[in-house]
Amino acid sequence: MKVTKPDIAGLLVIAPDIYNDDRGYFFESFNQIKYKELGIPDEFVQDNISKSKIGTVRGLHYQVGEKAQGKLCQVIEGEVLDVAVDIRFNSPTFGKHFSLILNSETKFQLWIPTGFAHGFSVLSDEAIFSYKCTNYYSKEHERSILFNDPDLKIDWKVQQPIVSDKDLKADKFNEIERDFKYINE
Repeated sequence: MKVTKPDIAGLLVIAPDIYNDDRGYFFESFNQIKYKELGIPDEFVQDNISKSKIGTVRGLHYQVGEKAQGKLCQVIEGEVLDVAVDIRFNSPTFGKHFSLILNSETKFQLWIPTGFAHGFSVLSDEAIFSYKCTNYYSKEHERSILFNDPDLKIDWKVQQPIVSDKDLKADKFNEIERDFKYINE
């Protein structure tokens, strides 16, 4: 497995070892011991899967307080643009985002620790997106940032985004609370 550290501290891109033969393929999508060695110290308590059609944008979501979540993201089928926005106040990359194409061909994963808002757009006809969470979903701790906030300048790579009513009513980036503080490690 190969691991890349993007320019935003805390994020990890994981390229698993894939074993292909005439029957198909095999790869280890998670191994707690190996992932802890990579710096993913959290235990996962919930797995989520969504299926979406082309042009769908989901996000930018995060949870706060005792229910803050880290996420290990991957695509089971199709292709998405996965996006993480640094919302850790005092971080040198506060307000910056990192985006990466995740698809069922490369099987890359993106580790997003707490302190980031997360979203994705669907680039293929449809996509099945899977992510492991370090905390349970909590409606009262859930927060959202407007996906097309002009301060963030995210290119979602879709022409006519399909967005939920809830996500269209999300907060602007400059309105979010100071829920996360950057700790230089």
